Amino acid sequence: MKLSGGVEWALHCCVVLTTGTDPVPAARLAEAHDVSGSYLAKQLQALSRAGLVTSVQGKAGGYVLTRAPELITVLDVVTAVDGDRPAFVCTEIRQRGPLATPPEACTRPCAISRAMAGADAAWRAALEAISIADLARDVDEDYGPAALAGFRTWLGAGPDADASPPAR
Repeated sequence: MKLSGGVEWALHCCVVLTTGTDPVPAARLAEAHDVSGSYLAKQLQALSRAGLVTSVQGKAGGYVLTRAPELITVLDVVTAVDGDRPAFVCTEIRQRGPLATPPEACTRPCAISRAMAGADAAWRAALEAISIADLARDVDEDYGPAALAGFRTWLGAGPDADASPPAR
């Protein structure tokens, strides 16, 4: 299964949103990751529609997580951005061609369909087992506790304080 680039962007934003309680403007999130503001806004809107983030209006507005990062899974974000379509959709090819199996003989999904459904279920279970808090913890383990703290400081300083986001 190929995920859209929006999933990666949305996951990074959710991790950054764990660094504080103040709303973070979409433009500031885009700047921090050096990504397109308009495309990132679409991902944030998808997260908002799914109830994972909320938009706070006003001068100090922006986005915040709607619940504790321990309660938001990677699967939640993937589903919000890319939908919940299965990776494989069986078209019953076994019922086609000169050696087609009659529909009445197809009482259960074929072995290929079962294998693909099992793989999809395992993939989803793996993503559901990882929370945004787990990702944030891994960022700290991978890059040191200063990584997310740097985002917190940089985001809190405001857009005019420093033009360069923290090093990753």
